[in-house]
Amino acid sequence: MSPSEEPKTPAPPEPSPLVAMVIARLGALVLAHASFRGDDCIHVARENLLEAARALRDTPELGFDLLLDVTCVDYFGQPDGFHNAPETWDRNHAVVRRRAEWRHRVNMPARGGEPRFALVYHLTSTRLLHRLRVKSRVPEDDPTIASLSGLWPGANWLERETYDLYGIRFKDHPDLRRIYLYDEFVGHPLRKDYSKHDEQPIQAYVGPGSDQPRRPR
Repeated sequence: MSPSEEPKTPAPPEPSPLVAMVIARLGALVLAHASFRGDDCIHVARENLLEAARALRDTPELGFDLLLDVTCVDYFGQPDGFHNAPETWDRNHAVVRRRAEWRHRVNMPARGGEPRFALVYHLTSTRLLHRLRVKSRVPEDDPTIASLSGLWPGANWLERETYDLYGIRFKDHPDLRRIYLYDEFVGHPLRKDYSKHDEQPIQAYVGPGSDQPRRPR
């Protein structure tokens, strides 16, 4: 293979003006970034999330004073943006075609080598009218990350929702407990490996007293 035929390493994406300002402020805290049609996103390590979030809120030219949403993506260890190609179950799997409830078994993604979960934060500046998505990966064997409720009080219930449905624990959250499901519910239903056919009946509260708030074990 001649030098002109050697594969070239793709150039890193050009940051948008907003992402360029964010990188200038956060520096090495930004592990990766992407911009597509006005949708700006950065990745930070979970150990640096609190520091990065505080800078995004308090830097005047960024001014992210509103946390719109906190959620999670179960990537099964795959990289961001991976495509789980649809199986040809509707053409070649006659039995599965007759049993549509089996489709999730066919389309389960393969396990990847990266941390399984990605926490996703949507930030907005109500003064400067720009938006930013922040992602931070957490591993399956230690699904914990710092709570941002001390920076944006609205994170309180959003983090409780993510804890309830994905099992992510937020360190220093003032009141981390389930928000949709009862405490005796087993598992976290938005994880990809949660059985779609599990049925769990509503159970009576078995805590120390009905007048006391429930807490996660």
